[in-house]
Amino acid sequence: MGSGDVAGAGPEDTDYDGDQFDLADRNALRRVAGLSTELTDVTEVEYRQLRLERVVLVGVWTEGTAQEADNSLQELAALAETAGSQILDGVVQRRDKPDPATYIGSGKARELRDIVIATGADTVVCDGELTPAQLIHLEDVVKVKVVDRTALILDIFAQHAKSREGKAQVSLAQMQYMLPRLRGWGQSLSRQMGGGGSSGGGGMATRGPGETKIETDRRRIREKMAKMRREIADMKKARDTKRAERRRNKVPSVAIAGYTNAGKSSLLNRLTGAGVLVENALFATLDPTVRRAETPSGRVYTLADTVGFVRHLPHQLVEAFRSTLEEVGDADLILHIVDGSHPEPEAQLAAVREVFVEVDAHNVPEIVVVNKADAADPEVLARLLRREPHAVVVSAKTGQGVEELLALIDEELPRPEVEVEALVPYHRGDLVAKVHDSGEILENEHRAEGTWLRARVGAVLAAELQAFAVAKR
Repeated sequence: MGSGDVAGAGPEDTDYDGDQFDLADRNALRRVAGLSTELTDVTEVEYRQLRLERVVLVGVWTEGTAQEADNSLQELAALAETAGSQILDGVVQRRDKPDPATYIGSGKARELRDIVIATGADTVVCDGELTPAQLIHLEDVVKVKVVDRTALILDIFAQHAKSREGKAQVSLAQMQYMLPRLRGWGQSLSRQMGGGGSSGGGGMATRGPGETKIETDRRRIREKMAKMRREIADMKKARDTKRAERRRNKVPSVAIAGYTNAGKSSLLNRLTGAGVLVENALFATLDPTVRRAETPSGRVYTLADTVGFVRHLPHQLVEAFRSTLEEVGDADLILHIVDGSHPEPEAQLAAVREVFVEVDAHNVPEIVVVNKADAADPEVLARLLRREPHAVVVSAKTGQGVEELLALIDEELPRPEVEVEALVPYHRGDLVAKVHDSGEILENEHRAEGTWLRARVGAVLAAELQAFAVAKR
């Protein structure tokens, strides 16, 4: 095989020998094995209720190993499939940095055009965020729609948002992404409207109805964005009120966070029995779910499921979902879920912790929960346990390790600060219920005069119980 050939997709090409890309092959488009969606049943497409797009994936490999580059494209393939696309092919190009004009360089763009024709693709998906100019130039060469990683993630979020808040947050993020990219459409509009004349260098010939339309579009988008921000701020107030009420009652909170598709919703179901959508798809959870749960010792706490994180999560999304992600920053404890069966669990942990820093959650106590133990390599699990001292291995599917995790949550949750001993008359059963809900009962017994209990509670509840206090034994 010549040094400039595109590698075949056979199994023999999946092993990287370290040297084959160091010379002339360095700049070749290299096919990534195993990136093809086999759709045997049309009902799968009907179930997704999506227009199935036929896509070719392309990535630029600037650093790291060939395996890491392949893993990144595999993740892009999972994203594209979640968006409802059929993967026809995937190629990676080795470059020092992406080409500022066409992302992969003009020569490689023409090679990509050949692959698009050969496969019958209608879309090219790039593994990175492209500038407006790169999108336009690459589309001009490949002659089909070009979508970057950011637009793809935004599209998935738009499909999965169910609540009013989730939809508003996604709309805001999409508009933030679209605003600088309207220019490309404006240029084509100008041409359609006869704006572009023969006199170069600007002037009257370049100002046509298209230019007017783009300014109108920009203004409308900015107005919509301002309205969305106001709506999201109002929704945040309602969320803050609920959170403040939980804080007032001293109910400890636990946030489930982690990489997308790590099994957060499955674990939430396992811990609480909540009927949350569990789907083997990226970003299946967008709207935060808060559930009530109990530790083995009977302490009540709340569990909040959050949106999944992903490497290079678009900045617009972190901004738009800030109010949702604040659940993580305000929690008393974070369960950081990682997929133990993933090829790069350490990279997933690092990507999520970057977002923790952005939402001021990096100082919250954290338990690393290595999920999918039933499908993971025991050596990888052992390596993760060595690297993460505060970790537990579980399987949300089989229930393995869940008891250990519950015990760890019990141990880590902040304890109420005041110890009380009280004899509560039976007609004040509401106070006993409050102690059950927000405190920690150490001992109790039913006596003739009422319920005697020794418990740890918050200061507010301790004051309410003061009237029934008895001398400590």
